[in-house]
Amino acid sequence: MDVRFLRTEPTMAFPRGRLLAVRGGRLTVLAPDGWDPVGGRADHAEPITREQAEDWCEREGWPSDLLDAVPTP
Repeated sequence: MDVRFLRTEPTMAFPRGRLLAVRGGRLTVLAPDGWDPVGGRADHAEPITREQAEDWCEREGWPSDLLDAVPTP
């Protein structure tokens, strides 16, 4: 099942935005304890490529193998 990645708009708490993923229609956010489901929609999030998601992980200090751990609904 394919995964799409998105990045939220920057905020004071998250100056580089947050990393979101959609798999099987389920929206999740990368949190300290892994991928957490998010209710609602990501209307203002920007779609990004897998490579951009890997770059985001590197800048934020997250291991990029988390991108392979997006849960299946």
